[in-house]
Amino acid sequence: MEPAEERLLLASLAGGDREAAGALVERTYRKVFALLCRLSGDRDLAADLTQETYRRAWAALASFDGRAQFSTWLYRIATNAFLNHVRRPHAVVPLDEQHSSTLPDGCPPQDEEAIAGQTGERLRRAVLGLPEDLRFTVAARYWGEAPVAEIARAERISEVAVRKRLKRAYRLLAVVLEEVAP
Repeated sequence: MEPAEERLLLASLAGGDREAAGALVERTYRKVFALLCRLSGDRDLAADLTQETYRRAWAALASFDGRAQFSTWLYRIATNAFLNHVRRPHAVVPLDEQHSSTLPDGCPPQDEEAIAGQTGERLRRAVLGLPEDLRFTVAARYWGEAPVAEIARAERISEVAVRKRLKRAYRLLAVVLEEVAP
């Protein structure tokens, strides 16, 4: 979505225009759902968390400062919604063997290399084990396909800092994935 169009829709939404809300959802839903699908490994849970993401976004719309794209802001809310779900008592996140080699129906495919090596589930668990700042950066960059510049604006850090976070995350992931390799 073009920045000018995004600003116009957000201004309309702030004025109570429900059609603007629908247009924003229409333009961002697929990527938010894909991010949550990859994080959770469960299509139904991802759909529920996507709805929760938009509910939280509309409730907190006044806090959106426009430094990053709206979609990047949504990725942060979506990631937090998933983490809150996982932290809840009795939260169920599928981690069994059936999910390690197949993708839930309707979920966008993960990185081809991860699927080919059947490490998709291990990679997902390893990413969830990263410190929160690294976890969001990795999720936004590779699962949310956000540009480095957008992540930097959303996190209020430099692009160099984002790249350093990604490099640090890669090192940590390499160690964790090497430890659990079959």
